[in-house]
This record gives sequence, structure tokens and C-alpha cells, in this order.
Amino acid sequence: MFHKEGKLIITATIILALIATDLTYFLLKDLAWLQYIIYAVALFFVYIILQFFRNPKRHTKVSDNHVVAPVDGKVVVIEEVFEPEYFKDKRLQVSIFMSPLNVHVTRYGLSGLIKYSKYHPGKYLVAWHPKASEENERTTIVVENKTFGEVLYRQIAGALAKRIVNYAEEGQEVLQGTDAGFIKFGSRVDLFLPLDAKINVSLNQKVKGAEDIIASL
Repeated sequence: MFHKEGKLIITATIILALIATDLTYFLLKDLAWLQYIIYAVALFFVYIILQFFRNPKRHTKVSDNHVVAPVDGKVVVIEEVFEPEYFKDKRLQVSIFMSPLNVHVTRYGLSGLIKYSKYHPGKYLVAWHPKASEENERTTIVVENKTFGEVLYRQIAGALAKRIVNYAEEGQEVLQGTDAGFIKFGSRVDLFLPLDAKINVSLNQKVKGAEDIIASL
């Protein structure tokens, strides 16, 4: 199963791969070894694109008492920080880095009401850069939940990510684990949680979006 955001790119990649293999067959008949190399490269690129846009079904244990991972990836930050854009006070930050091979669907980490949704143009620093959260292209979304109150998550573009897709609209009721957007080609998501939240993950832990529990109350 593939995400709808990848339909155009997947189709274009397959068409280009077919054109490349056809041209190779007709133009390089006397160079079988080169044909096989080009076939392998074309197949590799199709495989990478299909991997990137896959959208596996996830089984979310829906609960207002915990926050699930919004994306697949590795936990790279767990710390108390000052959040300057929306809360303007201290929060617990948990950041998840996605490599180009991770599933890049963004899912809602908790159910609730969208209180804030804003896009910020910016730079394309590598996603793990300390200033990526403030200077890179990003979207900031705040979900108000019955148990956690307001929780902020931020989709951040990386050095390769050139497009962030955000489905969250202010005033919208959302369900934990459902699609919240997509980030194309390598990126990061930051969560900003209440200071009394119990963090259930550790640094460098790999997490699965919509299933692994990040924090609880």
C-alpha cells in the first residue's frame, strides 16, 4: 500500500525506468554487460521510490492517556526546552529523525482538537542540526487533548526534504494514529509535551509511527 502523496512520483519513476530500459535494449544491443547495469540501476530507483512512499497499515491503541509516535524513525532528542513559538514556556521535547528509508507518513500522536496550524518557510539544514527546529522549513501544529491538554508537534524539512504536506486544519477534530501529513525525502518531527509527562522511550531507540508509545500521563 502506497501513500497518495507518492502517486505522481511513483508513476513518473516507473515510466522513466521503462523508457530507459527500452532505449538501452535498442541502442546497446552489443553491450550486454552495460545493459544489465542500466537495468539494475533503473530497478533500484523504482525500489527506493516505492520504499519511500509505502504506507503500511498500523494498529493504534487509541487512548487519551498516552501519545504515540507520530512517525517512524530514531529518537534523537529527549530534553526540557523553552518552546518560543506557541507555548512560550518550558516543555519536554522528544525528536524523531527519519532517514530516507523510513516510512514518511506523519500520523496524529493523540486525538483532539487542532488549535493551531502554521507553515513556516525556511532553510534546509540537515534534520539533526540543533537549529533545524527554528530555522528550517517547517509546520507547527497544536492538538488539544482531554488528558494532556495542548501538545505541539512540528514537521521539519531536512537537507533532502523539499516538501512538507500538512493535513491539520484549525478547528478540526482528529483521531490518534490517522494520517496527519507527509514529509518527502528525509526529515524530523519534534513533539513538545507537558513537563509532567512520563517519557516511555530512550535516546537512539527506533520507534514505529502510530504504535509505539512516546509518553503517558
